[in-house]
Amino acid sequence: MRKTGILFLFSFLLMGGWLAAQVNPVTAVSKGGGDKRWVVVVHGGAGGPAKGTMKPEKEKQYSDSLGRALQIGAGILSSGGSSLDAVEAVIRFMEDCPLFNAGRGAVLTNDGKAELDASIMDGKTGKAGAVAGVTIIKNPITAARAVMDKTPYVMLAGNGADAFAKAQGLQIVDPMYFITPERLEAWKTAKDKIRPEQPAPTSAEKEKKGTVGCVALDSYGNLAAGTSTGGMMMKLSGRVGDSPIIGAGTYADNNSCAVSCTGQGEYFIRNCAAYSVAVQLVYGNKTLEDAAHFVIFDILKQKGGEGGLIAVDKDGHIAMPFSTNAMFRGTVSAGAQPEIKIY
Repeated sequence: MRKTGILFLFSFLLMGGWLAAQVNPVTAVSKGGGDKRWVVVVHGGAGGPAKGTMKPEKEKQYSDSLGRALQIGAGILSSGGSSLDAVEAVIRFMEDCPLFNAGRGAVLTNDGKAELDASIMDGKTGKAGAVAGVTIIKNPITAARAVMDKTPYVMLAGNGADAFAKAQGLQIVDPMYFITPERLEAWKTAKDKIRPEQPAPTSAEKEKKGTVGCVALDSYGNLAAGTSTGGMMMKLSGRVGDSPIIGAGTYADNNSCAVSCTGQGEYFIRNCAAYSVAVQLVYGNKTLEDAAHFVIFDILKQKGGEGGLIAVDKDGHIAMPFSTNAMFRGTVSAGAQPEIKIY
């Protein structure tokens, strides 16, 4: 067997063991310490293969991982924890899971590196934090929260963000930690298809969407949202998408809703996608479902942008529209069983 084949077999076995150690059914469905019915919604990215083309064992890996993410959020909220803590913990888990395009398992830039973005927002206070283009922070979502909690800023980028994370005592890893055999092989395949005079991603590479996100409503009525990503496969080094941009990829306000987006980031940035959902609730008197659908299909898709979003409003209503082949997503709330969907 060739070296590459052995590497992939080893990676697959590790994945199976990792999931077996992590996945348990969601059982925490009791009410938290406040009067509201808590809600958790997660996504693992829009895009991916059409229905029927993914191997069943791969589908199960994704479903099991989404289930574990929901369990983590439910465990925090059912015991009276905050939506902000739930969002951070859920996204940390997904950053650590090599299935998703965030943290370990992120896609690679045109020069074969992982450059990571993340953001988090507190609907109660309106505070937010973000990091962009980081390369050594194990959990960018935790760095984003540290920016929110420990600085007067909203976003730190690149080397400055990495240095800040070190100073805060956050876990630092070698840049190679983020690169999995599967992503490396995909990068090599994509690299072979790109001509020297065309350094930007081709249409084929643009189809490789990703990102993870979580929105939550806690039992005290507080909303929170977070998003984390490795961006686009073969993106130019230094490119930043919507995920770390408040109002584009992430938004939360207790007066309206919490939103996390996934898809072709440039379209979400130009149209302030996450905030556009919230503003329709406040000023347009729309339902969450109508507002979210309008953003994905009437604003973004009409302009050529594809993707999806997850959202929960102040009353616990949920929306999860997407315009791609698939969007890995799931939800659980107090007194209800978890729901996990891909297509």
